[in-house]
Amino acid sequence: MHTGKIFENTEIAFALKTDTQLERAYFLFKMISNEPLVRIGTAATNFALKAHLPIEGLIRSTVFDHFCGGVNEEDCLSVIENMYTKGVSSVLDYSVEGKESEAEFDAAMQKILKIVNFADEKESMPIVVFKPTGFGRFHLYQKLGEGATLTSEEQEEWNRVVARFDTVCKAAKEKDVVVLIDGEESWMQDAADDLVTQMMQLYNTEKPIVYNTLQMYRHDRMAFLKKETDLAKANNYFLGYKLVRGAYMEKENERAEKKKYTTPICASKQATDENFNTAVAYTLDHLDIMSVFVGTHNEDSSYLVMDLMKAKNIVNNDSRVWFGQLYGMSDHISYNLAHYGYNVAKYIPFGPVKDVMPYLIRRAEENTSVAGQTGRELTLLKKEKQRRKG
Repeated sequence: MHTGKIFENTEIAFALKTDTQLERAYFLFKMISNEPLVRIGTAATNFALKAHLPIEGLIRSTVFDHFCGGVNEEDCLSVIENMYTKGVSSVLDYSVEGKESEAEFDAAMQKILKIVNFADEKESMPIVVFKPTGFGRFHLYQKLGEGATLTSEEQEEWNRVVARFDTVCKAAKEKDVVVLIDGEESWMQDAADDLVTQMMQLYNTEKPIVYNTLQMYRHDRMAFLKKETDLAKANNYFLGYKLVRGAYMEKENERAEKKKYTTPICASKQATDENFNTAVAYTLDHLDIMSVFVGTHNEDSSYLVMDLMKAKNIVNNDSRVWFGQLYGMSDHISYNLAHYGYNVAKYIPFGPVKDVMPYLIRRAEENTSVAGQTGRELTLLKKEKQRRKG
């Protein structure tokens, strides 16, 4: 079968969905495709949650259950095991955002450690993930990245951030669980990058355990990748990278304009795509010292990885190459890739409904803004509904 067609197979894509779940997905994407509705829904939801109106049940049975695995790890188990019957692994993503206190950072670290232990016992969960700002204040990363001197209190605070990273990466290495560290805004990313590189030097001694995230909508990331490759070669350790296009474009451009500096974002969607493709090819050329997790909902990018793997004689299930999508989206990519033996993992967000809402709202808005994403989901869901009616 030509790779150019495998994502069209809706029978494989939606095999795990009951007719009811299929209808719900269709209804949800139909709603999301209507942009004014997304705005109204977002505002109403935020208001209702702040006012403690009893809408958690409604959110839970619609949006939440489609895009999230559950309110806690145990709650996600049935989703995890179910997906694994089709060869799709899970990355539990504790999607509680915007915390600021030391107690919350420690709690987030404990949560990730718990997931590492949880993952250790399950073949279906080879990977964990966390965000740098889940373990420390944004301002601290920013200040360090700008080269400013920290006060002695801030230095102590930063030492605790480093310790949290270290605790998690060390546990991940002991349990042989891969840890992906997410990318965030460019003005805090330099400090996060330095810290992740430090963790790679410590824990990627036999193979990649710690992965950094490269947001390829930034035009400087290829240069960064090459510099890191030289560093790893010189110091004898492995690299792990998750490649994504990036999620903060509007924010990045607005800040650059406001503060009068050149935006770090590529000039066009095409330039971003080319940058992403270049990075994919580069990582596949350097599998001797690096592993890659390609996080994409883009069909062309997915086909490109498959074609390059074939051209370079890399077997489909080579443990150094992973594909990743978000739970509730692009099932036609995830399940069809898994069907052909590729390593695929779904990011499964979880957490208390009200805490995960900012994440869900962002997803809905993202779906509306990514050209064609929602339309594509709807077309495929409709196709599968028709196929089942026979």
